Amino acid sequence: MSNSREQEARQAYLNLLKAKGVDAATLQHRERFLQALAVDLANQPADSSVYRDVVEKHLEQLPRAEWPVLLAVAREYFPFWIQDIKAVAAMNADAGFTPPSISWQPLAQSLQALWDSLDQTQFSTAENWPLKAYRHALRQEGAELDVVETRIKLVKLLLVRLRDAPTQDAKLYRLAVDNTLPLFDMKETRRLFLVVVREFYYFWIGDPDALNHIVLG
Repeated sequence: MSNSREQEARQAYLNLLKAKGVDAATLQHRERFLQALAVDLANQPADSSVYRDVVEKHLEQLPRAEWPVLLAVAREYFPFWIQDIKAVAAMNADAGFTPPSISWQPLAQSLQALWDSLDQTQFSTAENWPLKAYRHALRQEGAELDVVETRIKLVKLLLVRLRDAPTQDAKLYRLAVDNTLPLFDMKETRRLFLVVVREFYYFWIGDPDALNHIVLG
């Protein structure tokens, strides 16, 4: 198989961005990143694990300051690459869809400073409600206490990062995640963080079926 799949997916994604008003320089920046991914994606199965590994490999070769935007690009390009026609159609039809950009980002802080401050940080009622619900759900699913405490601390880290966000919505939640991920040096920690924040999101929005999104093991 040639890399025509990657070429077609890339062109379709870039066409969408162009239709949404993205300027030429921004399009070129995203195209360079996607071209680099294509080298390792060619002839690979349309699998999320394969895709994640390739994205991680290429991000680790780039300055961490570029990660937040490129993580958003990789996330949005994925349905094009796996040829998810329904998802692509929805993105094209969504009048609210906006290309990845950094309109807001958490304050720049080191991971060590953030981590060390968490035990002394006071959380509001609005923050504590999903925290307690998530903790209870983890215990209900049989997670060991040390596993629970590690996950809760990662969630607290994200909540601190979200505090100065202008609004509380899904897009800014993802943006806070993308801006926090580069703080972690170890790939295993980054992957755990992603698992945790995906789980916690449903508690954060008050989804009554949030428990169903817990993934342990």
